[in-house]
Amino acid sequence: MSGHNKWSTIKRKKGAADAKRGKIFTKIIKEIMIAVRESGPDPDSNARLRLAIQNAKGANMPKDNIERAIKKATGSDAQSFIETTFEGYAPGGIAIFIECLTDNNNRTVAAVRSVFNKYGGNLGTNGSLSFLFDRKGIFNFRNEGITMEDLELEMIDAGAQSIDADGDMITVTCAKEDFGSVNRKLNDMEIEVEEAGLKRIPNDTKKLDVESAKKVLRFVDALEDDDDIQFVYHNLEITDELASALE
Repeated sequence: MSGHNKWSTIKRKKGAADAKRGKIFTKIIKEIMIAVRESGPDPDSNARLRLAIQNAKGANMPKDNIERAIKKATGSDAQSFIETTFEGYAPGGIAIFIECLTDNNNRTVAAVRSVFNKYGGNLGTNGSLSFLFDRKGIFNFRNEGITMEDLELEMIDAGAQSIDADGDMITVTCAKEDFGSVNRKLNDMEIEVEEAGLKRIPNDTKKLDVESAKKVLRFVDALEDDDDIQFVYHNLEITDELASALE
């Protein structure tokens, strides 16, 4: 299993244990609202909204919450969010790429800078680290009566680059250009995806000893706790030793 998928599995387990569902909902609601403001409230004609709703359902967000977010985004007093990114290094030279949705850029800049300073990171200039990550389509769903051989044939035909299974979870990875075709194929197969999106996957990873790696992951957790931050990507290699220490 790739380091990215191993880390995703660990985060899913931690997320359930730490009861972070409220923060997950906040981030999804922001994505729903910016999708509506961008291309309207009809998911049939708004692919970004359709994907946000799909992720909301995968996170078990109540239908009423989804409908309220869409309605709020269409109102004249709706918050206006902007998308912004930050790049830098965590301790140990681990690359960090941050994606945000915010209604107050000054607040977000100050919060991100504060976390970097507190944990001994170095905030860089935009574009300085983007070459270290490739944007790929990632789909996570449960293995509920799925025949892996049939799934692999269908996914490869749709453009999937890899299919990883870990316990009851399956992760499908594809090139950015094949995201739509893989998503349609999963829908055709009536597979309920829990989370899907274009993620930044490191094209190279860096190993640290377990204690140093734990410090980096605490830094990542501190960033993810900020409601303005949607996703935090890094190129720390999640070794088997580190994965065991985190479980």
